Amino acid sequence: MNKHKLKALILTVSAIFMAFLMVNVTSQAATSREQGVDWSKYNGNSGTFGYSTDKFVLSQAGGFYGGTNIPQTTYNSQVKSAQQAGKRVHTYLWDGVGGNMTNAKAMMAYYLPRIRTPKGSIVALDYEDGASNSVTANTNVILAQMALIKAAGYTPMLYSGKAYLNAHVNVSAIVKAYGSCLWLAEYPDYLVRTSPDYNWFPSMDGVAIFQFTSMYKAGGLDGNVDLTGITKSGYTTASKAKAQANIKQAHKQAAKKATFKVVKYNQRGVFYPNRTLAVRYTDSDKVSQVATYYKGESVTYNAVIIEHDYVWARYTRSNGLYGFIKLGVTNGHDYGKRVTGQLVSHTYYTVKSGDSWWSIAQHNGLSMTKLASQNGKTIYTTIYPGQRLVVR
Repeated sequence: MNKHKLKALILTVSAIFMAFLMVNVTSQAATSREQGVDWSKYNGNSGTFGYSTDKFVLSQAGGFYGGTNIPQTTYNSQVKSAQQAGKRVHTYLWDGVGGNMTNAKAMMAYYLPRIRTPKGSIVALDYEDGASNSVTANTNVILAQMALIKAAGYTPMLYSGKAYLNAHVNVSAIVKAYGSCLWLAEYPDYLVRTSPDYNWFPSMDGVAIFQFTSMYKAGGLDGNVDLTGITKSGYTTASKAKAQANIKQAHKQAAKKATFKVVKYNQRGVFYPNRTLAVRYTDSDKVSQVATYYKGESVTYNAVIIEHDYVWARYTRSNGLYGFIKLGVTNGHDYGKRVTGQLVSHTYYTVKSGDSWWSIAQHNGLSMTKLASQNGKTIYTTIYPGQRLVVR
């Protein structure tokens, strides 16, 4: 092949490659940089539209405020208005449950049957106020709510600001479970902006929608850009099929749970937790915590109960009442090490007048926390003369 033919071939291949690249980039930009708005009751019954080029709307169905589910009366009409305008419509909820799992589940039980956007569409949790002091509790609540959204056949998302999430939530756990599921807000100013300034982009893993202004048009309106194409969820054949598969899987798991038979048997053994575990007065998370065991401690148990979700151990506390602690997940990972078939004896100390947790712990080479925990109590529990405490 002569030099002229080789040069011509190289130019031809390069041209084809560049053409393919431009088509691909243009296609990606068209699908993953579409803009849209979000509405609350303040946008009226028909909503406030931005521009004719907008492709999607997220409407607030209500939320959990001050311990109460309060629906927004504008939600149904806003959904209808956006649909009539040819927009892809999605839903969000004000998530004011903090770290309270009971309230979180009650909130989802109330709102999920009231969603009026298509199966597969987004249901976002607006988590920007009211977080508890426990990052773990906040994160577990959000994960549980997102699991319920998915099980109901919708696409779960989490809305907030970067600083708030980093302060109150284990964001990596959320993203690990649900991928690019974050809808984050960050504004450079409060001037009218019709397109995002990416110099203000809240850089972190998992961002799918960027709310770049609250002044999308004069008078105020939230403007958003879809970075991944997530707002097409519920509006494509593939996303609809995925939604139905999630519903089917949830029904299958519910049926399995309904037919599950609890197994209980007597077994004497010692359990060594590998993490902090709560002690309950029965084998259920729905009852109050009565004590705590920590990593490095041990508990001698006398029975095992296999529930649908968890395996529990029963033991006798120092007050003569039963305590229940999780050994691990049913058919899943353990929360520590179990040793069976070994008799374990304890050394007891009888509390005298003037004793305290500190004095007894010091005398027996223990920390106050460990001494209290191995007796099913806390260091704030009052002890009385004549009471027997396990010290070995």
